[in-house]
Amino acid sequence: MPQARLNARTLFISDVHLGSKDCKAEFLLHLLKRVDVERLYLVGDIVDFWAMKRQLFWPTLHHQVIQQILGMARNGVEVIYIPGNHDEVMRKYRHPDVASIRIQRQAIHTTAANKRLLIMHGDAFDAETCHSKLLSFVGDHLYDFLLWLNRQTNRVRNLFGHNYWSLAAYIKSQIGKAEEVIGHYRAAALRETNKRGLDGIICGHIHHPELVESDDLIYANTGDWVENCSALFENHDGQLSLMKYTCTEARPAVLAFGRDYIETSKRRAS
Repeated sequence: MPQARLNARTLFISDVHLGSKDCKAEFLLHLLKRVDVERLYLVGDIVDFWAMKRQLFWPTLHHQVIQQILGMARNGVEVIYIPGNHDEVMRKYRHPDVASIRIQRQAIHTTAANKRLLIMHGDAFDAETCHSKLLSFVGDHLYDFLLWLNRQTNRVRNLFGHNYWSLAAYIKSQIGKAEEVIGHYRAAALRETNKRGLDGIICGHIHHPELVESDDLIYANTGDWVENCSALFENHDGQLSLMKYTCTEARPAVLAFGRDYIETSKRRAS
């Protein structure tokens, strides 16, 4: 039976890391083929040029994801690409429009509820969250090992017919230092939002999906497609929801709703 279409005003995805063995391209492709949206934000690290410098890896599924995005742009979806640190070469591109895709360093998105949100990848906050280059280097290599372990675990799970589960995300959730870094990152993002007089921020970079409000400011992290397979949706009322999708569900699993979404649902139920 064909799965129902997913209708939204805006879709935000980041940290896909096409060109990396850890990219869950099959899940993202399945989602992109199901969604009907007016606007798609690509919030950085869509292609992992760092990984491809180490080893060229570009399977058919990764090419199909790119073709699907290009097809959406050709069919009238407004696609805004905000490069991250792993695809920073695209930040230097002289032509702002490529194949109907607009390339920007950052953007201001106005929701249907008139909330003004800063859209940026988030690597600009590294200086406020990494204590030293050495710690950053060690962290990167430990993370690479964690992703390798994640791949092996899910190969075994797949042999026994089990659905995808992120061992990497689970281990990170058990490490206090990781939670501390995430907290510093969130605080830095909210400070930037407050400084600019905006209503919130949508970013990626740290592979930790989150949707919260702090002092009436929205903090949304789109997550990633190497561990969490998560995306942020804006519905046609301007309400935000954070979803997880591994193409085994009839609908994406809800990770978090924005406060406006919850309050509207309560009013409708009463």
